[in-house]
Amino acid sequence: MALKRSNNYGISAFLVSVFAHLLAIAVTILLLIWLLHFREGLAFKSDIKQKIFNVHPLLMILGFVLISGEAIMAYKTVPGRRKVQKILHLILHLIALVAGIVGIYAVIKFHNESGIPNIYTLHSWLGISTISLFGLQWLFSFFSLGYPGAKPTRRDRLVPWHALFGTVIFFMAILSAETGLVERFIFLRLHRNQEALVTVRRIKHKKKMKIAKKEVLLRPVHKLRSIDRPFDRLSSKPLIV
Repeated sequence: MALKRSNNYGISAFLVSVFAHLLAIAVTILLLIWLLHFREGLAFKSDIKQKIFNVHPLLMILGFVLISGEAIMAYKTVPGRRKVQKILHLILHLIALVAGIVGIYAVIKFHNESGIPNIYTLHSWLGISTISLFGLQWLFSFFSLGYPGAKPTRRDRLVPWHALFGTVIFFMAILSAETGLVERFIFLRLHRNQEALVTVRRIKHKKKMKIAKKEVLLRPVHKLRSIDRPFDRLSSKPLIV
């Protein structure tokens, strides 16, 4: 696909686009491995509540952050007329907005079914603020810039502000994702240089549970009566929040 070249800041739009897409592919692969292999999988309805929660990071990162980034790059990466680029820019942002709304619904559903309060952390408030501003930006842009009846003079005057606020909101989305990961580290009681334990601890937890189950199955029946809920010691503090 042919890409436009830009001399802004002396950087080729082609090279930046290729680098951005490689990063997006890497993030997508790592995120899917984390959620599907290490974190039980995905589901909107399940007895394993972690599956419901997993929908949240999937949609917020892939849908809200990466697709928004793709929409921003549409004017440089999509060949064709300006009108085609504008329509694709608008549609991709709409997809990102819908993904963000569904992602927030998933985490609220998880909280309600798990008895956890909603919107009580910095990540929660920052995320709600970001998705709200994103929705307002999209509606305002549609009626003032994308709507066929909009005046050309108004468009020319508002485009720089649209680009500025859009960039700010995009970085707010990235910041929301980062605070979400930090929040996960805190809930897992991890310290500096222990980021890998987000998945490793889960593996160790599963291994301990398997070993404990084997020990219980191999013990005589009369000894099992003296065991008081043997698995509580292994999972007294949940690894998922």
